[in-house]
Amino acid sequence: MAAPTPKEAYTREEVRHLLGISERQIRSWERQSFVITLESYKFSDLLALRTLLGLRKNKIPAAKIRRALAALRERLREVADPLTELKIYSEGKNIRVQFQGTKMEPVSGQLVLDFDQAEIEKLLSFPQRNGADEKSEAQKKRREAELWFEKGLELEQVGASLADIIRAYEQALELDPVSTGALVNLGTVYFNARAFRDAERYYRKALEVDPHYALAHFNLGNLFDEKGERDKALGHYLEALQAHANYADAHYNIALVYQSMGHTMKAVHHWQAYLKVDPNSSWAAIARRELSKLRDSAIVRGPRK
Repeated sequence: MAAPTPKEAYTREEVRHLLGISERQIRSWERQSFVITLESYKFSDLLALRTLLGLRKNKIPAAKIRRALAALRERLREVADPLTELKIYSEGKNIRVQFQGTKMEPVSGQLVLDFDQAEIEKLLSFPQRNGADEKSEAQKKRREAELWFEKGLELEQVGASLADIIRAYEQALELDPVSTGALVNLGTVYFNARAFRDAERYYRKALEVDPHYALAHFNLGNLFDEKGERDKALGHYLEALQAHANYADAHYNIALVYQSMGHTMKAVHHWQAYLKVDPNSSWAAIARRELSKLRDSAIVRGPRK
């Protein structure tokens, strides 16, 4: 029997069934920014989830996965999404990446060669290079920061006090000031508490680290939208879309903003784009309703003279 042809789109329910994965696990990866939130998945999105699933089944810690993905995005700027564009797999307790025909360690960027045992012993016999201690200390701090980040996520999930959640993320940032995940999550904690000035400060710090961080732009868009500053909101939603063309939530919010500003055709364009990415969710029903209202309105008014 021939292999089935990949579909153009899969619902979340289909993805869970195909991969044998729980909704809770998908949402956990979304919260950790391994993948963005989608209601409709392309085949490449399934590959990303399958890669994550394989790493976790082989007991690779989430913190190590996050470190590897961050390093790959920084090191390989031409690769937009490492999970879909690269072969990422585990080798024992290590993550390996197949890149341009060679095996690579993602964090250091070093090529991994298949030495025999004698060669390995020779390599290990060399004395430590200058600066190795400092590098080891920096790596230790990053690992500690990631543990505090994980703690912050756990505290949010169990409904811990705001003070405890903030303390965990702040501790992560003290150890690793460029942790975009901690910066954005701390911003969102303050946003939900309606402390908009603090929320904006942390979102902007995340963008200082990564100017193309789609989630930070999207969250800033939400913040300005909440404050009634539609032009600023629109700018950040569009930046989020520039960073990730299939960002369904960005299309949805952009359509709403354009609709509120009276830009009917632009709103129609983004409603249609949203429905291509997410055709089956409850939000899609709202999108279709708004799209229908805009089309009916255009018919009633007729063409401008």
